[in-house]
Amino acid sequence: MCSSHPNCCSRSRLTPATRSSPTPCSSPDAPASTDSQAAFPPPRASRFRSSGDSLDRAPTIRLQHGSERPVARRPPPPTVPLLLFAEPLQQAGLRSWLEAGDSGWRVISDPASLDGAPKLVLWSLAAHPEPEALEIELRLLQERWQPAPVLLLLPRRHGYSGSFLLRLGVAGLLEDPQASGLIEAVRVLLAGGRVLELADPAATTGPEVPAGPVLGLGGWLLLSGLQQIDAELGVCARLLDPPPASPFSRLLLQGRQRELLCARRLLLWLWGPLQMAWPEPPLTAEASPGPTAASGSGLPSMASGALAITLRQRNAEGLWQALRQRLEQQASHAPDNHSGQLLALEGLAPERRRDLLLALLEQFAQLRDRLRHALAEAPSDGGAAQALPADRLLQAWRTLQPDLRREALRQLAGTYVQLPRDGVLTPVAEQLLAVSDLSESEPELPDPEAMLTALVQATPLLVEGRLLPPDEPQALLYLELLLANWLVRNAERISAEVLAASADWPELRRYLLRPDLLSTRNLERLRNQLNAQQRWSSWVVRPIQIYESRRPLYQLQAGAIACVDLSEPRDRELRQLGPLQQLVTLALETRDAVAPQLQALVRGLGDLLVVLLTQVVGRAIGLVGRGILQGMGRGVARDRAAQ
Repeated sequence: MCSSHPNCCSRSRLTPATRSSPTPCSSPDAPASTDSQAAFPPPRASRFRSSGDSLDRAPTIRLQHGSERPVARRPPPPTVPLLLFAEPLQQAGLRSWLEAGDSGWRVISDPASLDGAPKLVLWSLAAHPEPEALEIELRLLQERWQPAPVLLLLPRRHGYSGSFLLRLGVAGLLEDPQASGLIEAVRVLLAGGRVLELADPAATTGPEVPAGPVLGLGGWLLLSGLQQIDAELGVCARLLDPPPASPFSRLLLQGRQRELLCARRLLLWLWGPLQMAWPEPPLTAEASPGPTAASGSGLPSMASGALAITLRQRNAEGLWQALRQRLEQQASHAPDNHSGQLLALEGLAPERRRDLLLALLEQFAQLRDRLRHALAEAPSDGGAAQALPADRLLQAWRTLQPDLRREALRQLAGTYVQLPRDGVLTPVAEQLLAVSDLSESEPELPDPEAMLTALVQATPLLVEGRLLPPDEPQALLYLELLLANWLVRNAERISAEVLAASADWPELRRYLLRPDLLSTRNLERLRNQLNAQQRWSSWVVRPIQIYESRRPLYQLQAGAIACVDLSEPRDRELRQLGPLQQLVTLALETRDAVAPQLQALVRGLGDLLVVLLTQVVGRAIGLVGRGILQGMGRGVARDRAAQ
């Protein structure tokens, strides 16, 4: 049967002789020499391969002068082998995700089928082994398929803690990934990066009420009273929306609201700390400031939300891009204050708060580029310039810090913005720079050497007693904490200068501050509270923190500014304290020295008092009672005998 004529063999019935010697089809225009030639036209020589041609013959093209030139076969596109360890059902699903489209990946589930080494090893965890067993398996897997990176896929409810997962040291870690997230993670890992995505523990385990600290009598009275007042205020607000038709009822509800607000202010004045005295929003689960978190490592808590880190390059530039992306995302939400302290940054309008943090981050990026170029252009002849790169970085860092703050303040105010001041249009940025003092360094900032060398030269970091490369998740989170603390403290410094300048410039309050700070009383109250808090912190709180080797660090997390304590030696700062601050530390040392003896003395006095009450006084009371009972019994016996 001819391929070009699928129905040609059914036109006429062939004779036996014709069937025994079939001839190719012939053209209908050819002369009919025989019956078979009339029935089958000759073949077209230009389109069909003859039976003698080899199937492996290379294709050719005909040139203009009649010769033929062979055409090279196009090699098949290269495929990237991916080794997958998973359950059979999971293998089918993951294979369909990874091999879909023109990805160029070939998923192999049997190591014996590999032709060479895999480019990536994927392990989808179905069971939940013990943490120690999981660490051992991952280490063996990395040693077996080195240098291929390992991507660990976890189910939704795996039961492992966030701190344990950060210590695993795998190149990729995804929790309950989707198709798009898995494909993007594979691309990043094949390009030499790292990926870490963990879901929110609250979303996987359900809502959980955090266990707060044990409250004393004052705290219990404050919280219970505020809760009752907030409930009554909510009832009054619902009754006033819409307002009642009777004016008497409306006046009664408004008077009730005023009474509740006065009671709230009285409670805050009696029992509330300094940072709760202003402002006075209703306490809710979202807006109430939490206690200051204490952490030995200072790393962000994994229980506070999801964690997603994508490191496309394992060098200083890749580290900076990953950190900048995460901090820009946190700062763009105009974070609220959940640090438990009163911040001058709260006085700015939310959009100005966001602009200030982003401006500081942009200035840090420019400063980092300048330091990197200066270090690259430094002589490398083995002299002191090469031996002490950290000293050059620190010197340039300290020199450029005041200029960095001034440029951030200029971006916050606007370069070309003018506001009326005493009837004259005045450039806001120039006036703020003229009255602000941004040259002094912040004493609570930690030593920037570790942060600078890691972000400029990608040097290892010492985190929790381990020397880690900067691309490790724990080191990256530590760098993020240091950089966020630098952002918040510099923003706090600039905000304090803005508040001071706004006291004499009412038009500036409308431009930069919150609406409720248009009132002079509210603004001055905030400034006085900030000054009182600063003095108390400088005289009492800071010496205690230095003596206890604690350093408070601010972090940007979940759209809020939180505070954690980093444990580090501060002996040099302890020796630089003033006389009054030294007295505070001396009082702490005296208490620590005398406390055990006093406790032993009080415990001995208590034991002696127990012995006196039980053995002496109690026995004497028992003897007296027994004598009374015996006397009463004898009297009753005599009365009966007399009768």
